[in-house]
Amino acid sequence: MVIYLGIYLIQLLRKKTTIDRRFFILFALYWLAVLASSFYAVYIAKTITVKHLAFLHAFRRVEYMSVFLIALSVIKSKKDFIFYIGLILAAFLIVNIYGLGQKFLGWPAVQTMNPEYAKGYLLFLTPEARISSTFSGHYDLAAYLIFLMPIVLGFYFLRSSLKYFLLFIASLLILVFTASRVSYGSYILSTFPFLLFLRKPKHFFVVLLFTLIFTLSSNNLTSRFKRTFQVKQIFVNQQTGQVVIPQAMTSKELPAGSFYIGLKQSGGQQATDSIPKQDELLKERILDEIRTEARSKGKKLSSKEERDLTASIAAKLKPINTVVSDISFATRLQVEWPRAINAFLFNPILGTGPSSITEATDNDYLRSLGEVGLLGTLLLGLIFFIIAKTIIIAFIKMKTDEKYLYGGFLFGLLGLLVNATYIDVFEASKIAFQFWFIAGLFIGFLPYAKAKK
Repeated sequence: MVIYLGIYLIQLLRKKTTIDRRFFILFALYWLAVLASSFYAVYIAKTITVKHLAFLHAFRRVEYMSVFLIALSVIKSKKDFIFYIGLILAAFLIVNIYGLGQKFLGWPAVQTMNPEYAKGYLLFLTPEARISSTFSGHYDLAAYLIFLMPIVLGFYFLRSSLKYFLLFIASLLILVFTASRVSYGSYILSTFPFLLFLRKPKHFFVVLLFTLIFTLSSNNLTSRFKRTFQVKQIFVNQQTGQVVIPQAMTSKELPAGSFYIGLKQSGGQQATDSIPKQDELLKERILDEIRTEARSKGKKLSSKEERDLTASIAAKLKPINTVVSDISFATRLQVEWPRAINAFLFNPILGTGPSSITEATDNDYLRSLGEVGLLGTLLLGLIFFIIAKTIIIAFIKMKTDEKYLYGGFLFGLLGLLVNATYIDVFEASKIAFQFWFIAGLFIGFLPYAKAKK
């Protein structure tokens, strides 16, 4: 990327290319806000102790968004635009093929879903594992799909070629294999409104049929939806607030988290019966937590000590009928989102600096508020608004069939914005590069797409 940016700057100095001043000024203001947040975090608030991380994360945003300016400048004709869109769709096809290869042919994956995987191991996915194709994780792949799927549909309507519709159907199957609930919801909220907007009722029902078939045939996706919220009996220590949830821990099921909402019994009281002595699963969960805590302190407990501690803890637990969320949602509600909100409250204007709230927040809006504050977040929001507004205004006036592509871009952007409520999509490098590059292409082509030739 540094090489491309260097070439662009040289061509700019030679006056062989141009720069869109309106967007450059907006981008520069946002970059300055991020840098101000970095300096504040490192030298004043001391919220980031590893100094270079703050500035690396700050310049990463410059790197991502510079692609927009480069892409905008290379479009000189419709031929240029279609050429680059064709390359993007070719890459999209390869991603789909590799995803199918992972699922059915045992092709390897390289993921960064945890620190151990990030060491670069080649992983061979189990049958129930969620595919990631060429991406670092299934969430990134799913976000990439929901952004490009409406654009693929738009290209299908532009060219009236069945192969593009088949590519869309293949990507829908890959999306289901990722088992990403938020991306699936984003797909529903972007693709179907797009088809309704274009007044394509036949295609709407065909896509709906494939969606239902693929969804109902995927036990992984449907089970994850079912386990998002569960009615369970949990056990709570009334003195400490400790929550123990009797459940078998397996790699095939998403366990419940400790966030819960109590349910009233028919008589108006919650269950307060004694813990049944035969509930071995509960005792196993208590014992597992005891052993985990002991290991963290470097202790080794005897069998008698384990039995005594288990009995002592069990005696203080009371059963409560509740609705519990899965561990994924509970982690966001109890750890990640409050951490970002606290960072924002620490300094609402500048936040606590890029990278200050650890690797993930799983909500791009809260992450932005926490790391770069209101100043950076509002400027980034303004950039998204100006991009969408520019395309919408041009779309209304457009008399060419390229309207299908621009409609696809707008609804793809909608899908990404919905996805950003649950995943840090604009922080993921592959998604960020794709988004800013494609957005630059669409803005760059506007002067050539507005009028019928």
